[in-house]
Amino acid sequence: MRNFCLRLAWVFAVAVLPLMAPALAQDFATKAQFAALMDYESGTLLFHKNADEPLEPASMAKLMTVAVVFDELQRKRLTLEDEFFISEHAWRDGGAASGGSTMFAELNSKIKVSDLLRSVIIQSGNDAAIALAEGIGGTEETFAKMMNQLGQEIGLTGSNFTNATGLPDPNQYSTARDLATLARFIIAQFPEYYPIFSEPEFTWNKIRQENRNSLVEMGIGVDGLKTGHIVEAGYGTVVSTAAGGRRLIAVLHGLKSTTERAEEARKLVTWGTRGFELVPVFPEGKIVAYANVYGGKEPQVGLVGKGNIDLFLPKGAKDCPQATVTYRGPLRPPVEKGTEVGQLNVMCNNVVVQVTPLFAAETVEEGDIVRKAMDALKQLALGWL
Repeated sequence: MRNFCLRLAWVFAVAVLPLMAPALAQDFATKAQFAALMDYESGTLLFHKNADEPLEPASMAKLMTVAVVFDELQRKRLTLEDEFFISEHAWRDGGAASGGSTMFAELNSKIKVSDLLRSVIIQSGNDAAIALAEGIGGTEETFAKMMNQLGQEIGLTGSNFTNATGLPDPNQYSTARDLATLARFIIAQFPEYYPIFSEPEFTWNKIRQENRNSLVEMGIGVDGLKTGHIVEAGYGTVVSTAAGGRRLIAVLHGLKSTTERAEEARKLVTWGTRGFELVPVFPEGKIVAYANVYGGKEPQVGLVGKGNIDLFLPKGAKDCPQATVTYRGPLRPPVEKGTEVGQLNVMCNNVVVQVTPLFAAETVEEGDIVRKAMDALKQLALGWL
């Protein structure tokens, strides 16, 4: 195991580092106009290029459509056996006549949610996406409001959705960071449905269509998620892989062809899985640092990770790693065991490359009047109040 020293510091609300810190400047370049490589566990961007600039998501917007459907299923407001009607809007604007990606659903037919979902995920069927939107929201416009509501709950700050398909609309936009965050949400919250993204093909109406994400069959560990294309914006993709010991999520957009899209995505995830080395740091239950508890029965509470804390550090990086522990404090009792109260920020060359949540190792109850008085004097002396 690499020898290194962690420099720990306790920083209060004004100096808390953002969870989505800037990526490390790397020896990596991409032809994509927009790009992001996210560590799934922490949400840290390991690489980015125009990651917060608005882009046309094209069919990658269907990830939000799918997220809403998964959420409805999880809340038991929908079942996979439910059947939805194929309206004229779904048939005409999303079917074969539209010239876009389709499952070739028949007008006025009824199709199970399970089949519509597979079409959206594997075939990128626009007719299937519209049918799901109308079946859940009544209209596609109402469903778009549901998409935006869930997006806000997830933490998407640069996105607005106006339809379920990703078809061009000047008011529909997203960012590479938001699309990575959305993919991370889907993988984390809906593990029972995520394997659909890696299914190689889907047949409907005796028409077999292969998964549009060509990296799924490339043998590099990619198991999702979605491609997209609009003539004006180019080709894009959101992919994920757990190869190399940790899960990564990559987003690229603004490429010239399907071939270029596949190659640039392959290069990015390959670099992400091979350009870092695993360094075990804290075993499960090992206290990383202590946080002050104002007025608590105990003056401090230990902070631990959820399970082992391992670092993924760039190979060949100098001045690496250093770390700080940050939390909003001082904490006030009661502090319950297992409550997330801080984060471990790991840096290389003074740039954050990994953020790991930290949790209270034990419960700290409210202290007596003497303890509160002593802590009040301490805070006055240090200027915290």
